[in-house]
Amino acid sequence: MEDTSKYHIHANVTADGVVERSDVVGAIFGQTEGLLGDELDLRDLRQSQKVGRIDVEITSTKGQSHGTLTIATSLDKVETATLAASLETITRVGPCRASLEVREIEDVRTAKRKEVVDRAKELLRTGFDDSMMSSEEILAEVRQHVRVEDITEYEGLPAGPRVTDSDAIIVVEGRSDVLTLLKYGVKNAIAVEGTNVPDAVAELTRHRTVTVFLDGDRGGDLIFEELSQVGDIDYVAFAPAGESVEELDHHQLFAALRNKVRYDSVSGLSEPREAVAATDGSATPAPPASSPRTIDEESSSDPQTGSNRQADANRSSGADSSAAGETESTTETDSSEAEPATAESSVDEGPQTVYGHGTVVIAGDTDQVRFLDADGDVLEEAPAGDVYDALEAAETVPTTIVLDEILDQRLLDLAADRGVDRIVARSLGQFTKRPTAVQVHAVDDIADTPPTE
Repeated sequence: MEDTSKYHIHANVTADGVVERSDVVGAIFGQTEGLLGDELDLRDLRQSQKVGRIDVEITSTKGQSHGTLTIATSLDKVETATLAASLETITRVGPCRASLEVREIEDVRTAKRKEVVDRAKELLRTGFDDSMMSSEEILAEVRQHVRVEDITEYEGLPAGPRVTDSDAIIVVEGRSDVLTLLKYGVKNAIAVEGTNVPDAVAELTRHRTVTVFLDGDRGGDLIFEELSQVGDIDYVAFAPAGESVEELDHHQLFAALRNKVRYDSVSGLSEPREAVAATDGSATPAPPASSPRTIDEESSSDPQTGSNRQADANRSSGADSSAAGETESTTETDSSEAEPATAESSVDEGPQTVYGHGTVVIAGDTDQVRFLDADGDVLEEAPAGDVYDALEAAETVPTTIVLDEILDQRLLDLAADRGVDRIVARSLGQFTKRPTAVQVHAVDDIADTPPTE
């Protein structure tokens, strides 16, 4: 009956004398018999299991008895209320005068619903796995896994997948350094695996633009010294003093790469690591030649090194020579995670390329949209959620839209109608049709080869 009951009748019992449980039960059956007719006769209801067991608790003090009783029923509301009212007609219990008063009729289902709600609240608070990942976190973890899995070998040495075809490489000490750079999207690093520089690395440095990126300790100094003897170095960068490349976080790693200096400026110094470190704002003055210059500028200003630099330019197979001194040319990246280095270095001057604007707007998680003209100048900025209305109302049609949001079909159609040439977005949605007049890119698609226009 407990499983099928719908209501519980709760009542108080008072008797002028000492009575027991059996007296109360007997009074209920005896004094309600025939009162409500055959359909609501308590004995018949008990036999048909429409009324459950009558629970009575009673105590006696100072010659009087007080207690409570509970009756479970599976009757409907009207029948239950009628049965409960009949209990109040009881005037005697055993030999004593008595009264019975119904205190409440409890809806068992309401109580169960309350238990369900309370339990649901508890499960919401504790039952779910707190490590549930958002879409962005899932994508970031997959990208990182792919980068780590992308580690390859070049002539038996640990290397990033872009070492074989990139015009610029980064030479580091060990495999863990290559993995750290891959973690942050840099795919063109190769490890020398010790202080004895392999011939394969030495030969590779003669055909690429080379940045040596070493630990800030004695081991880094030794590798730099040997590389300077057997290889052809273009730029030099060190981790902070006492730290290794593999220990650097995202900000420290790209700060160190931004603070690289030309090899010519430190090649004759007894403490090249300290000279490189001076570019981070310490009291020691920085080497005078730390500002990057193009290959053509060097060849024209230094006749002794010009021929070597021009030969490097010829070997670059048509690559943009003006990018040789920029961080982007030596740090090949595959996602916006590697971009904050460029963003920080361009805060004062403002972005000059679509790639730069993408770094600031998208990699910076601004939740903004930026409209650019043909020269890359900003026409308008607005919240990313208002991009459709902003484009629709724009008096001057932008050449490029940089959007920190997912590009959807509706915005793409409007851009095509208004004559927009290009859209760079955080990611691309699903398109049922793709207008050929508008170039669309996810920001990750342009990270490996920053636009030069």
